[in-house]
Amino acid sequence: MCGITGWIDWNSDLTRESDNLERMTDTLAPRGPDAAGTWITTHCALGHRRLSVMDPENGAQPMIRYTGDDQYVVVYNGELYNAPELKRELESRGRSFTTTCDTEVLLVAFMEWGRACVERFNGIFAFAIWDVTAQELFLARDRLGVKPLFFSNRDDLFIFGSEPKCILEHSAVKAEVGAEGLAEIFVMGPARTPGHGVYKDLSELKPGQCMVVNRAGVKTITYWQLRSTPHEHNVQQTAQHVRGLLEDTVIRQLISDVPVCTLLSGGLDSSALTTIAVNYYAKNGQGNVHTYSVDYRDNDKHFQAHAFQPNSDAPWIERMTSHLGTVHHSIQFDTPELVAALHHATLARDLPGMADVDASLLLFCHEIKKGATVAISGEAADEIFGGYPWFHREEALKADTFPWSLATKMRADLLSPEVAAWIKPEQYIGDRYADAVAEVPQLDGDDEVRKRMRRMSYLNITRFMPTLLDRKDRMSMAAGLEVRVPFCDHRLVEYVWNIPWEIKASGDREKGILRQALQGILPDDVLWRKKSPYPKTHNPNYLTAVKGLLLDVLNDPSSPLLPLINAKKVRELAESESASSNIPWFGQLMSGPQLFAYLYQVNLWLKQYNVSVG
Repeated sequence: MCGITGWIDWNSDLTRESDNLERMTDTLAPRGPDAAGTWITTHCALGHRRLSVMDPENGAQPMIRYTGDDQYVVVYNGELYNAPELKRELESRGRSFTTTCDTEVLLVAFMEWGRACVERFNGIFAFAIWDVTAQELFLARDRLGVKPLFFSNRDDLFIFGSEPKCILEHSAVKAEVGAEGLAEIFVMGPARTPGHGVYKDLSELKPGQCMVVNRAGVKTITYWQLRSTPHEHNVQQTAQHVRGLLEDTVIRQLISDVPVCTLLSGGLDSSALTTIAVNYYAKNGQGNVHTYSVDYRDNDKHFQAHAFQPNSDAPWIERMTSHLGTVHHSIQFDTPELVAALHHATLARDLPGMADVDASLLLFCHEIKKGATVAISGEAADEIFGGYPWFHREEALKADTFPWSLATKMRADLLSPEVAAWIKPEQYIGDRYADAVAEVPQLDGDDEVRKRMRRMSYLNITRFMPTLLDRKDRMSMAAGLEVRVPFCDHRLVEYVWNIPWEIKASGDREKGILRQALQGILPDDVLWRKKSPYPKTHNPNYLTAVKGLLLDVLNDPSSPLLPLINAKKVRELAESESASSNIPWFGQLMSGPQLFAYLYQVNLWLKQYNVSVG
């Protein structure tokens, strides 16, 4: 993967701004540690940092190509998994290529088909193409939003980049937040409203959107969205189709000129992807697959099963690695490492994030990077197939709010009265929930149960899944590691979206149709194992440590967090004996310790980025 940035200024000569462009590009060095490049002309500046995955020798960016006298320049972050097919089709239409990298395929596809090229792409991507003759910039983001793309549009100045940090590096953009930004942090966080950049004057191109920037202004186009259509297959046919799509997707995503590994938890999703990879490698004589897992020191002593995490991963990882014969790497972290990594994780996101869930992934990715450049991960299966407990609980289905964010009143009580009155927490989350529900594409003939489950699926795919994809992108790319997510293949998502709930949950099990699709691929005990999420530390020392960090913030009169919160209530919560894992703060992984770590991250973010509020 890579990092991209740049800007358009119709009123200035950007050839004088090379230093500014270099600084913006350099902020993305962790995303692309292998090479850097810039391209600049009167009104357009483009920067790129490269992580070499395909054709390392010839894939330098910004890449320039010509059609007659017309010149096109691209900066691109992503992978096209159907690049070979596209290349053959383009060659049949008279186009020629000088590299074997997908960057050239993407650029030539744009030269051939214009804006409609995005409809032909199967992959994860965020890119910008400058048409020199037309004096027009075209930007696009993949259908599910696996790769990020932020922008700031102010008068005749348009700035874009893979992460907020490169845009904030531009001299015209300041780190400022208003009422909506604070509401995103304190009410929605660590989730974000689609398209919301939190900072003032900063937005994010939504998944499935492209954008045209020229002298006439900025135009946003939605080229893909979920559509509801009747499902024609029975249970058996559905399982067969899901299996075929998943196998095709994983095989496509194993293609690379650098080492590929898989992340293995011993759960249904990661075990399926790893098994398909192992079978493919064996068939093609590519040797053993390397697998990686993460755990925490003394977790075996402190783990307590509960509804969201019914069992420990360790025995299941050993079960799968022995079964498949992979070369396994078990990575373990201790509490001091997790606590220290909260700082780096905040800088990687440019925002407070998922606390130790972010920090542990960041550490994990740094370890994986020592042996691989590309990893396959099971992200998104639970959102797409209905795996989370809230898909199966009446109180969550009837909550009339986001089921992973049920503590709005508690959150509001932790804010200063002035901030709470300003951002109106309960109204804000209510409005964002209503916006999401209004988007759900209905299907004529659906009964109430199907409508309710379609709504829950839509909320998870468009509101919860982006939180985890943000996390995966930022933490992995901060380590220079590319993570591919086969369950986000748009063909699979489109198909599963329209599977009726009674088939999707067949066998009265979460992800029932996926389990049926994987029969014969996985051992039965793994196939029917209860879902267990990404592992977190259960060591009570972590709670003690993050409470200490937060109390240090509360005891420092200069802490920028203090004017925004009800410091007395936060202190009472942090000092109480009940400050445990029972606080239902966010999702299935984030409770009391994560709340304290998050508030610490908010303070760190405000301070580190010198954020002004108003």
